[in-house]
Amino acid sequence: MDRAEVGALVQSAVDGDAAAWKALVEGLSPLVWSVVRAHRLSDADGHEVYQTVWFRFAQHLGRIREPDKAGSWLASTARNECLKVIRGLTRLLPTDDPQVLDRISEDRTPEQSLIDAEDQADEARRIRMLWQEFEELGDRCRQLLRVLMASPPPSYVEVSAALGIAVGSIGPLRQRCLRRLRARLDARGAV
Repeated sequence: MDRAEVGALVQSAVDGDAAAWKALVEGLSPLVWSVVRAHRLSDADGHEVYQTVWFRFAQHLGRIREPDKAGSWLASTARNECLKVIRGLTRLLPTDDPQVLDRISEDRTPEQSLIDAEDQADEARRIRMLWQEFEELGDRCRQLLRVLMASPPPSYVEVSAALGIAVGSIGPLRQRCLRRLRARLDARGAV
């Protein structure tokens, strides 16, 4: 099939001539297949590239500036599609290395990213609720729990000196305050 014939067939196909389209596919398919085979793709990948090339050709048929060079367009598109497939395959190299197989993927799927975002939002909601209920505790409980949450945590002797609570009362008071906080959270269904 010479260039002039290809150009005329492309023009006819643009105008809706099904016979011209069929003649283009039959005449230029060997060219597309030769490019695909040159890249040594698997049968499945080769067929996928072949179909993609013809699909792209149909999409761009009316926009091809030099219809007589449609063969070059097809060959170039086939080469680019083959290279895309090859690049995709090099990312998925099979391995027997247990260290690689055990490693968690660093690439997050969109689904996993959504789940993570929902988990973070839920955790933020629980933390807000915790602090709201904490603020509703009495002054003595809030003071004691804030001091005990310090990092590094102070000794009971230091807490006693700071808050004026007997050392032996700090543990039981702490337990009562935490039970009140837990009860408030349970009442809100936060736990």
